[in-house]
Amino acid sequence: MKKVVIGMSGGVDSSVSAYLLKEQGYEVIGVTLNQHLEENSKDIEDAKKVCNKLEIIHEVVNIRKDFENIVIKYFLDGYKSGKTPSPCVICDDEIKFKILFDIADKYKAEYVATGHYTSVEYSEIFSKYLLLKSVHSIIKDQSYMLYRLSPNKLERLIFPLKYYTKQEIREIALKLGLEIYNKKDSQGICFAKEGYKEFLKENLKDEIVRGNYVDKDGNILGEHEGYQLYTIGQRRGLGINLSKPIFITEIKPQTNEIVLGEFSELFTNKVELINYKFSVEYEKLENLELLARPRFSSTGFFGKLMKNKNKIYFKYNEENAHNAKGQHIVFFYDGFVVGGGEIK
Repeated sequence: MKKVVIGMSGGVDSSVSAYLLKEQGYEVIGVTLNQHLEENSKDIEDAKKVCNKLEIIHEVVNIRKDFENIVIKYFLDGYKSGKTPSPCVICDDEIKFKILFDIADKYKAEYVATGHYTSVEYSEIFSKYLLLKSVHSIIKDQSYMLYRLSPNKLERLIFPLKYYTKQEIREIALKLGLEIYNKKDSQGICFAKEGYKEFLKENLKDEIVRGNYVDKDGNILGEHEGYQLYTIGQRRGLGINLSKPIFITEIKPQTNEIVLGEFSELFTNKVELINYKFSVEYEKLENLELLARPRFSSTGFFGKLMKNKNKIYFKYNEENAHNAKGQHIVFFYDGFVVGGGEIK
């Protein structure tokens, strides 16, 4: 019997995934990664109950130190640099899957599984296994979050929910008698329950000082609470009333200034990538028309990759206004995830 280690969050998706794997004949080992201060949170208790009901091993791993040193630091440093960070992307790549694979090796398990809505399939075009976006709505597709996973990890990954809808998963959980069948999906950033601004205020404290809103010519328009609390493209919550709709077009950490402008000023047809990672060789992608999603909720925009003096760019076929510095842009071809990177 082949073994599989599955990440158990205490939610309905991972719980039903564990059940489906057991039904398929795997020896299932449930692992809950605890990044919070509480040793026995509600999520841990929920995961434990499900594992007991399914009669599978359940292990809780404390990842608090790594989570703080990697994810929280990345998040805070991002806002201090005037960026809009993507903590879930970094957490999945550098912590969650890394630890799940370490535990799989400890148990001599052939596979690792999670309750993500995506799948790993063989691409005839690229002759390798790649992430494939969900067959259902873009709203539930989670392939974007996992684009940084290496090919050797992809070959050992199982995503049991790849053909299911959320409603079907809840119905299965109800039939199994799982108490969490109607548990709400996690929303927002897991470590900032009160909202990202409150988290930043609590953790940056004295570093946050009031500064000026300015226009592109440097004229003062008003006062903001501190540049770390804002993001590119933001319109609401600015605390300033002007005669027309206004957006944040630039954040200047050095001077603690936030530049405001019209929506049209956010449009661009090209972005530079840093910290990029490709699951298909760059040379094979350069002349292909790719679908780019510059943020998780984006349905995507078409364009092509290009290189100039050792720098990699993505040039859109048409301008768009969804490219915040620090966000991750993920590339798809024929539905497969082929790479991505951070927007500079």
